[in-house]
Amino acid sequence: MKQVTLGLVGVGRIGVMHARNIAALREPFAARGIDLAFKLTDVAEEHARSVAAEVGAEFVPGGAPGLIASKIDALVVATGTPTHPELIRAGVDAGIPVFCEKPVAGSVADSLPVLEYIAERGGLVQIGHQRRFDAGYLEAKRRFDAGEIGWIHSLRAMTGDMFPPSVEFIATSGGLFRDCSVHDFDILRWLTGREIVEVYARGSNNGDPAIGEVGDVDTALAVVTFDDGTVGTVSATRYNGAGHDVRLEVQGSKSSVMVGLDDKTALRSTEPGVAFPAGETHKTFAERFDLAYRAELAAFVELVLGERENPCTPADAVAASRVADAAQESLETGRPVRVEVPARA
Repeated sequence: MKQVTLGLVGVGRIGVMHARNIAALREPFAARGIDLAFKLTDVAEEHARSVAAEVGAEFVPGGAPGLIASKIDALVVATGTPTHPELIRAGVDAGIPVFCEKPVAGSVADSLPVLEYIAERGGLVQIGHQRRFDAGYLEAKRRFDAGEIGWIHSLRAMTGDMFPPSVEFIATSGGLFRDCSVHDFDILRWLTGREIVEVYARGSNNGDPAIGEVGDVDTALAVVTFDDGTVGTVSATRYNGAGHDVRLEVQGSKSSVMVGLDDKTALRSTEPGVAFPAGETHKTFAERFDLAYRAELAAFVELVLGERENPCTPADAVAASRVADAAQESLETGRPVRVEVPARA
């Protein structure tokens, strides 16, 4: 069997999820003749050793330098955003593929030198935008690319968290658009193949006053305009009490489709005799995108093996962040904001 050894740095909330997903991928890859080995590290050594024991991984002391020196074939970065640039560079310098959670860096300005660094050294880096691997989004894109939807006249994207994260997290998240809606901005660009060139945003705070005190809103709406004139809306909230709700409505000249409409959708019909949807709703993003997160890492292993093209480049991720930055600026100024659109990578 061919062996591929992944090294995971960071086993916080997202890192533990990735660790468990990598462990779950061993069996399907073994069926393909691939022995998926696994090492991990974290500055919180006791916790990391516990996670390693749970998922059957090898704990490596010494942080990312120790992990890379232990001879891994690829690096998975699940640490805090401020560490992303240096860890991406470390993986590129080691000549190994890197998977890094979004974003590339804390700002677009800080991301640009990282993009240059990767390009100059021929690095291979995949950024984590898991919605690109969700079955519903993939089917919507397939139908659009096949011409089944026709030309799109309207798009409506929404992300509703059932409950907000800690105020401490919100204070350093960069704002609702950068933390949450960036996924919607990415998926709109990915699905349509077009760029968002203008954003007009509004927001409100009717939940915890502490969210406003740290400079954020708990609910927001952005009207986006694409480079061909198509319009869409992107909404987000921290207080969707019905459950975690992520949907995308695509309306075209031939057909309309909705991603995220199933028996777990976090809404109820008021029409007489309509029981759908009747299932238990998702509570968190990890539940909603469980299979997508696993597929995302499977795609990374295939990228390491040279079996596929990069499904989400750093340039893709920075393009979504540009839109999120424009939305945040519009929210703060009350004016529409043009989005700087560089040439596509």
